[in-house]
Amino acid sequence: MSKTYRLIRASLLMFVAATSTAALPDSVNGRPLPSLAPLVKQVAPAVVNIRVSQTVRSQSPYGDEMFRRFFGLPNFEGGSREIASAGSGVIVDAANGYILTNHHVVDGADKIQISLFNDDTLDAEVIGSDAATDIAVLKVDPGNLVELPIGDSDLVEVGDFVIAIGNPFGLGHTVTSGIVSALGRTGINRNGYEDFIQTDASINPGNSGGALVNMRGELVGINSAIVSRTGGNVGIGFAVPSAIAQSIMRQILDFGEVRRGLLGVSIQTIDKESAKALGAEVDSGALVSAIEPESAAEEAGLHVDDIIIRVNDRKIDNSRELANAIGLKGSGEIVDIEFVRDGKTRTVKAKLGRRTITQSSGGDIHPGLTGARFATSSASATGGVDVTEVEPGSAAAQRGLRSGDVIIAVNRQQVQNLQQLQEIADANRILFLLVQRGDRSLMLQIR
Repeated sequence: MSKTYRLIRASLLMFVAATSTAALPDSVNGRPLPSLAPLVKQVAPAVVNIRVSQTVRSQSPYGDEMFRRFFGLPNFEGGSREIASAGSGVIVDAANGYILTNHHVVDGADKIQISLFNDDTLDAEVIGSDAATDIAVLKVDPGNLVELPIGDSDLVEVGDFVIAIGNPFGLGHTVTSGIVSALGRTGINRNGYEDFIQTDASINPGNSGGALVNMRGELVGINSAIVSRTGGNVGIGFAVPSAIAQSIMRQILDFGEVRRGLLGVSIQTIDKESAKALGAEVDSGALVSAIEPESAAEEAGLHVDDIIIRVNDRKIDNSRELANAIGLKGSGEIVDIEFVRDGKTRTVKAKLGRRTITQSSGGDIHPGLTGARFATSSASATGGVDVTEVEPGSAAAQRGLRSGDVIIAVNRQQVQNLQQLQEIADANRILFLLVQRGDRSLMLQIR
């Protein structure tokens, strides 16, 4: 063993011995070490745990009376069972008892209870909910509530420190910390409007609806989703920006519904190669392929073949980004639309119209759709029909239709709303539905 090696080895042993007995100091140069404890004490009481229960129908092989009698089996009573789930919420208006959470936390709930930081339990009701942005507004009886001030998520920057507070795995109030990893994330919920804040602060099942808080103690996001192959945290979590959540809440409280903005165009993504074929010098954008009469687009002076490249200060690279940029605005809002026409970049102001959402029962549209409910889609700039509910065992379910599907064409005809679906169904006994399910398309035959 060389002398040099022995010296290095001795130095390492001395270092390990010293560090193994050393304790973390309370202060450095007379200054206390930084701690998030004061911030947590300030904001944690505004975050609540949510318990949701709902009754679901169960299918039993013993449900047929003759089957039970023949085999001497016991009666199957009720045909339903109660299931429970947990989530989180944020008190944003203590005086009125308003709480923000995720739509998916309370969707289909029969009973909702919240637990405060002091373990008090209150009954809650849903004031309004929006599946497209995954935001819901709850109300409880006010009194002894602590609210969290809403910050401006438009000022959030990548690298900002944040903390996430929620109810992971039903454990109760839990605090994690991290940074903002990215902004403007999309592609998480392809049937919704997206502009997520990405964070590496640990978010796990049960954190949904909880708070993403900046270092000033302000709410900057509602924790909504994670990317994980196992269901656990892998450092990629997403939150709905507070600006979006606040806009949805304001519309629900003011109008009793979400009045989403509508530009009134049919669009398609354009890249550099296709733009070159059109003689346009752009790398990306959204090509206007059709304009609805008397729409915001027509009144603003947009034309077919215009390539939209920016909405306000937000760059538009594809049709999905345009749908998000417009759909996250409220009706009546005025936006700047920057576009390319005849090789020149121009800007117009457009006052967004209102996207109407009407609902209908499948049995009223076509016998083969009995058991399903539909609504004109609110999650696409080009329209469509959302399948909002499908009763198990119904005619619609037997033909493969599922809740969450989006019908985009029938018998090779594009449908933008329920009225168009009804008109095609009235004229045809057999329907071929082109359905968007997540990130894939499929064709269903309805007789």
